[in-house]
Amino acid sequence: MILSPNRSHFGGSCAPYFFLSPPPAGAFAPAAGAAAPAAGVAAGAAPAAGAAAAPGAATAAGPAAAAQDEAHDADYLARTVNALADGRPAYVRAIADELATMREHGAPGSGDAISALAALLAPEGRLAKQCGFCYELRLHRARGYGALKAILEILADEEGLTLTEISQRLQRTPGSTKDYLSWLEDVDLVVSKQKRYSFTDPLLRVWVRLHCRASAPSEDDLAREVHRYALPRLPKATEPAPPAPQAEPAFAMAGGPSSGIIEID
Repeated sequence: MILSPNRSHFGGSCAPYFFLSPPPAGAFAPAAGAAAPAAGVAAGAAPAAGAAAAPGAATAAGPAAAAQDEAHDADYLARTVNALADGRPAYVRAIADELATMREHGAPGSGDAISALAALLAPEGRLAKQCGFCYELRLHRARGYGALKAILEILADEEGLTLTEISQRLQRTPGSTKDYLSWLEDVDLVVSKQKRYSFTDPLLRVWVRLHCRASAPSEDDLAREVHRYALPRLPKATEPAPPAPQAEPAFAMAGGPSSGIIEID
C-alpha cells in the first residue's frame, strides 16, 4: 500500500522540520518469523511412490498463503500508521522510522504502531520535540501568548467548545475571546467547525495534554493518553482473501475415461 497523506497543515517557519522521504526498507513488513513454516514444506522429501498428485498442490499453496498473510499484515500496519499520523507526511515518516528502529533492535512490539507512537511522544522523543518546537513558534507568531496558551489548554481538556463556553472558562469577554481564537486560527493551531473549536493537529493536542503541565508525564500517563488517542482511529481489520482454487487441467484424451468435459472443435 502506498501511503498518500489526505491533508497537510504544515507551513510557515515550521516547514524545515516537516519533510517526506521514502520509509525505510521493510518499515511496514510484519515481524520476522511469520513465514518460517513454508521453508520446511519446500525442503520436505518427495512423496512416496503411488501417492496422488494433490498433496503437491497443497505444498505449493503453503508459501503462497504465507506470503498473502504477510502482505495483508503489512497493508494493515501501513493503514494504521497513516491513521495515527492523521495523514501528515512528517508524522508518517517518524512512525515508520521508529518501527524500523524497533525491529532492528529486536524490541518487543516491533510491529506495533501504537508503541512506536508512545516512544515518539515521550519527553525526549522525536515527535515530542517537533510538536514543542511548532507549538512555541506559532504561539510567538501570534499576539497574546498567555491567553492563547490558556485557550489551547482548555481545548486540550475538552474539544468542540463554543465561543461562549471558552470565554466562560477563560473568564474573559466573548469579544476578546473571539479575537484570541482568530489569532490561533491565523497560525493554524485551532480550527472552527460549525462554531465549535478544536485543534487543527490532533497529535499536537496529545502533546499539550502530556507536556503542558507542571510535571513531566509518567509512563502510565503516556500510555493512557496515546491509547486514548489511537484506539478510535485504528482501521478495521479485514480478513485476507482466500487463495483462488486451482483450476483442473482442461484436456481430453481420445479413448480415455470420460471426465465430463465436452471438447469443441
